[in-house]
Formats: sequence, C-alpha cells, structure tokens
Amino acid sequence: MEIIQTGIKDLLILQPKVFKDPRGYFFESYNKEKFQTFGINEDFTQDNQSLSSKGILRGLHFQTPPHAQGKLVRVIKGSVLDVAVDIRKDSPSYCKHVMVELTESNYTMFYIPPGFAHGFLTLEDQTIFSYKCTDTYHPESEGGLPWNDSELSIQWPIADPILSEKDKFFVPFKDFESPF
Repeated sequence: MEIIQTGIKDLLILQPKVFKDPRGYFFESYNKEKFQTFGINEDFTQDNQSLSSKGILRGLHFQTPPHAQGKLVRVIKGSVLDVAVDIRKDSPSYCKHVMVELTESNYTMFYIPPGFAHGFLTLEDQTIFSYKCTDTYHPESEGGLPWNDSELSIQWPIADPILSEKDKFFVPFKDFESPF
C-alpha cells in the first residue's frame, strides 16, 4: 500500500495494491498492523455506507470531543470529490482543506483524523460510499460547516447541489468556534 502525504499533517491518501486477473480484483482495504506503521493507530468502531445520486453533497460534518470521529473513506461504486477541512484551532493548516477524487476504479482511500470537517459530492448516480469510523455516531456531538462558505474557498464543481435540511443551516466559518 502506498501512503501519499497531503500537505496537511495526519491527513493521508492511501493507495492500496490491487491484484487483478480475469476473475476480477482483490485488495486489502484495512490491516491494523500496516496502518499502525503509517501512524494510524485508531481503533475503528463503526462502519457506515451511503448510497447517493449524482449531485448530492453530504457535509461538511464532524463530531465534537469526546466523541470526535476519525474516518477512513472510500468509494465502492461510482465516484465522489471528497473534502477534509482542518478545524484544529492550533494547527498551522487551520481552515485549509484537501480535495481528492475517490472512484470505484482508482481504489483510493482517504484517512481523515479527528479534528477535520468532512464532506463529499457525488459525481455519478448510484454512488456507494464507505466510512470506517473511530467512534460511534453521537447525535449530540454532531456539528458542521457550510459546504460553500467563502472563507473555506472549496472549489466545488457545482453551484446548486442537493443537500439535506441540516446541511443548509450550519453557522458560517467566521462565527465558528472550533472544539478541537
């Protein structure tokens, strides 16, 4: 497995070694020992999966301490633009983000540690997205940032995505007080 540094500390892109033959393909999507050698010492406790049509934008979400979540994400079917925003207030990359394309054919995975807001835009219909999380879902700890906040400067390739009701009303970044 190849580890690609993103320029933001602890935010990693993982490119697994994929074995293909006429029957299909095989790759190792998680191996605790290998991940520990990459500095990912998380105890993943919950797996989630979502199905979305093209043009759905989910995020930018996070959970606050003590229920903060790290995530290992990948696409099973379809494709997304995945974004992680550093919301660790003492980080030199505070408010900066990384965007990566995750597709069923590139097999790329994205490790997002606690202290980041996370979201993604589906680029194809019937996209299946997988999240491996370091804490269980805790509704009282849920938070988010506006997907199109000008201070975050995320260049989403869509002007009017389909959003959930809760994703329409997050506090602007200028009024945000990071819990991290």
